[in-house]
Amino acid sequence: MHGRSFFQNIFFSKQSAKSTVGLKGFEYVDAIFHNLIAEKKVPGIATTILRQGQVLFQKGYGYADVENEVPVNPTESIFRIASISKCITGLALGKMVEEGILDWDDSFYRHVPYYPKKEYDFTLRQLASHTAGIRGYKGKEFALNQPYSIKESIEVFKNDPLVFEPGKGYLYNSFDFVLLSLAMQEASGISFEDYVQENLLNPLGMIHTFPPNQVSTALDLRFSEFYTKNRRGFKKAIEVNNFYKLAGGGYLSTSQDIATLGQAMLEQQLLKKDTFNQLLRAQTIKGKSTYYGLGFQVSQDVQGKSFIGHVGNSVGAYTNFFVYPKESIVICILTNCTNPNVQGDFDASIRAIMANNTVI
Repeated sequence: MHGRSFFQNIFFSKQSAKSTVGLKGFEYVDAIFHNLIAEKKVPGIATTILRQGQVLFQKGYGYADVENEVPVNPTESIFRIASISKCITGLALGKMVEEGILDWDDSFYRHVPYYPKKEYDFTLRQLASHTAGIRGYKGKEFALNQPYSIKESIEVFKNDPLVFEPGKGYLYNSFDFVLLSLAMQEASGISFEDYVQENLLNPLGMIHTFPPNQVSTALDLRFSEFYTKNRRGFKKAIEVNNFYKLAGGGYLSTSQDIATLGQAMLEQQLLKKDTFNQLLRAQTIKGKSTYYGLGFQVSQDVQGKSFIGHVGNSVGAYTNFFVYPKESIVICILTNCTNPNVQGDFDASIRAIMANNTVI
């Protein structure tokens, strides 16, 4: 099958689904995640849940590597985190603003004058909030496998017109964050990934969070394999190179590291209160909320509870990252499968967590 093996019953036959009747709280959550593996909906899940900085629930399910039967470890298994990467970028952007390297409302062209001029100017804030009018993916661009640098990758879309006048519309896409990260590294004079490492990952102790081009430097860690699903089972996902879109969807991490990031947001570490207010204020278009700040979804869950964070979908990954400021709860759920259509199951688990957040 084009060199990619299918994995149907290597480990799933060893597990049977659990009844959820009468279960509550984390017993119910555990059964949901167990059943997603037993019912062959995802190959692996890593989850970490914190309340007030303390672990409420942390567990791995299924396999990070199906073929070699490597179990998921929530503190060590490295998954693609997809668009949770935008949250990392938002925090780094805030740090640069505090350091006076750039400003929220700088013209993009101030830092990247060689980008082709469009009908309208657009700002860094508009890029970070998906209101700049930059187009989204076309065709198979979602799964590019080219060794582009951030700067090189703009060749893919730089000559296309804006979709709308900046500030007059909202279009969620990762090319916004390619341009944002390009402006950030041009303004700072150092690579985007080095700035993030020095100013965010190192201070927070996120030692298991990497750009994809640094994977080979940490071979002792458990890097996940990445899968897609069809009627026959799981197969290894197509090869992609996500480095160019590191800022919008390229980072790899563990559920524990991402939970650490969420806790830092609750405690407003690294940045000033006013900076967090900028990042976490939903933008408005024509008087209506976009439910998106600067790198963060700013919305409500299925129960109407306010959260900040991100849902992510990438080749070989589907992820949830929810931070609840009022309840002081952080939820991170990572999978190693391209959109497995399990958000309903994740929502059910989150409802149970929020309804009964006691230690099991």
